[in-house]
Amino acid sequence: MIHELNIAGMACPNNVFLAPLAGYTNYPFRTMCMRLGAGLTFTEMVSAKGLAYGSEETKKLLRCGGESPKAAQIFGSDPAIMRAACESEDLAPFDLIDINMGCPMPKIVSNGDGNALMENLPLAEKVIAACAKSGKRISVKFRIGVAPDRVIAAEFAKLCEGAGACMITVHGRTRDKLYAGAPDCSAIAAAKQAVSIPVIANGGIWSKGDMEKMTDRTGADGVMLARAALYRPQTFCDILGTQPPPMRELFFPQLDETLALYGERFAVVFMRKMAAFYCKGFRGAAEYKRRLFAADTLEALRAVADEVFSQNSTDGCVSSTDA
Repeated sequence: MIHELNIAGMACPNNVFLAPLAGYTNYPFRTMCMRLGAGLTFTEMVSAKGLAYGSEETKKLLRCGGESPKAAQIFGSDPAIMRAACESEDLAPFDLIDINMGCPMPKIVSNGDGNALMENLPLAEKVIAACAKSGKRISVKFRIGVAPDRVIAAEFAKLCEGAGACMITVHGRTRDKLYAGAPDCSAIAAAKQAVSIPVIANGGIWSKGDMEKMTDRTGADGVMLARAALYRPQTFCDILGTQPPPMRELFFPQLDETLALYGERFAVVFMRKMAAFYCKGFRGAAEYKRRLFAADTLEALRAVADEVFSQNSTDGCVSSTDA
C-alpha cells in the first residue's frame, strides 16, 4: 500500500500526498507536513493570470525552500497564459506543475476555470497540451464529473494523458456534491484503468483504513489528503506507521515560521484559524475556539494555544464520518 512513486523521473519517497488547499497550504504548513512524512506537497492554487500581471500577492503563494520534490498548482483557462506561467521564473523552482480542473467554487467556475473545464473538453485538452509544451512535468487534478448524470472520469483521464499529463489526481465526487458524501470509488477505478500514468485518489481519506479501502477499491497508485491534514496533520504519521508528535510540538514551530515569513498580523489571523482546526475533538473545544478567535495579538494567541495544547497532550482525532 505504501511505496515510493516515480512520476516521470521525479522520485517521491511515498505515495501519501498533501492536496493543494486554497488559503491553507502555504510554505510553513507544507514543510510541516513533509516533516511528518508527506511524499509530495502542493501549493495552494495560484492564478496564471495573476502571475502574468506580476501580482506580488500571487507570487507570495509560491514561496518555497530547498525541499524536494515539490509541486505547485495553477488555475486558468487560457492556454497561452497557462504555458507562460509554466515557463515563468516564478514556477522554475517546482518539480511538477498541477493544473486545477476540479475546483467547484462558483467564483472559479463562473470564469471558466477549475471544474468548468470539464464542460469544455477541447479547451481542457488545449490547456494541458500548452502547459506540457513548457517542458515541465504536468499533472491534472479533476473531479469525476460535474453532476451524477455526467460522470466522465475515464474519458477525462484519457484526455489528460493524451495531452501530455504525467499524473492525474481524481477527486471522487462530482461538482454538485462539493465535499459532501462518499467518494465514488468505481469512477476513480475507471480512470485508473483508462491510463498508464500514475493515478492519485482524493476525497474522504481520513485514516490508514480509509487509504486501504480507497486503494483496494480503485487500484490507485496513491492518495491525497486534504481536510484530514488540516484537522490532524499527524494523519501522515498514522498512515505511514510513525510516531505522531503532540500538537504543541507542531503548532509553535509553525507559528514561528509563519511569523518570520509573513509578519505578525497574518500569523495571528492564520494560526488562530489553524489552532481551531487542531483542537477538534478536544474536550471543551468550542470554548477553546472562542478564546482563540478572540486572541488579537501574538502574545494572546501564544498564551491560549499554550493552554489548549498543554492540557490536551492526547491529540484530538477526526473520524471518517466527518468526510
